[in-house]
Amino acid sequence: MTDADFDIPTLHGFLDATFGAGAMALERIGGGQSNPTYFLTHAGQRMVLRKKPNGETLRGAHAVDREFRILKALQGTDVPVPRPILFHEDPALLGAPFYLMERVEGRVFHECALPGLAPAEREALYLSMAETLARLHALRPDTVGLGDYGRPGNYFERQIARWSGQWQASPSGPIPALDDLIAWLTAHKPPDDGHSAIAHGDFRLGNLLIHPAQPRVVAVLDWELSTLGHPLADLGFCCLPWHTAPDEYAGILGLDRAALGIPSQDAFVAQYRRYAPETPPLQRFHVAFALFRFAVIFVGIADRARAGSAASAEAASLGPLAARFARRGMDVTRGGFG
Repeated sequence: MTDADFDIPTLHGFLDATFGAGAMALERIGGGQSNPTYFLTHAGQRMVLRKKPNGETLRGAHAVDREFRILKALQGTDVPVPRPILFHEDPALLGAPFYLMERVEGRVFHECALPGLAPAEREALYLSMAETLARLHALRPDTVGLGDYGRPGNYFERQIARWSGQWQASPSGPIPALDDLIAWLTAHKPPDDGHSAIAHGDFRLGNLLIHPAQPRVVAVLDWELSTLGHPLADLGFCCLPWHTAPDEYAGILGLDRAALGIPSQDAFVAQYRRYAPETPPLQRFHVAFALFRFAVIFVGIADRARAGSAASAEAASLGPLAARFARRGMDVTRGGFG
């Protein structure tokens, strides 16, 4: 068993009553910073359990109900996702709502330099990431039952207000670069162009399952921040490795990317546009916005670590990345783009 934050026999009894009696094994998965996640086997069925953290959380955060809904909606599309099995809303059982999904076999890479792969594999994997994101954005939300999954229009204005509000509500100390970045984004946000797509909200290498032997994406995970939003928010976020160093959440800035086989940001974006040609061109604003949003996410991780509710033992060490990502965002505003 594992260091679960709930009563394991209670879960076992629930599974027996739901699926029929059988042996159970549970293993907590490391690496997640938000919703506690477990490998779960019951009566021979291999699943993943993902739950909201126990205790108080920010309004709208850790939305496991939205994760489950979008997994259901994307079944049968060109976007690879695990099959959802069950959602349990009542927190009385495990201390918070949770859901079960199938366990997809694959690899997870947390270092964007992809150590251990050949240069050709690195290139193919990056291009598969771009294609997967584009296929998501090419879907029409109403055709998969997600026409009401978010509010249309003024996406960046609303997102800047939302994440700025989370930063202002944080008990963390001052980060001048983050305040400067918010001011720049507010002054330079582009006019609303009406583009809307299913936005993942956290589309990056660490949230993708890669085929066990081939350099291609077999499942997109961690949908808690998903909504209807501007596709360039996701694309800008997916471009962060080109703007962050290896010690800044495992980016690739400063590495010999040509020798590694990693495509340039321009090549990555070009691959994306082959499959989502209606998405407008990526601009400096979108990458700076992505760095700002991730900086606030790091603030939240540090706050949860101090409160004792973070999902990873590494959470306390990630807090300083908020200031570093804010500074990288300011670098982008001054010309460090592409």
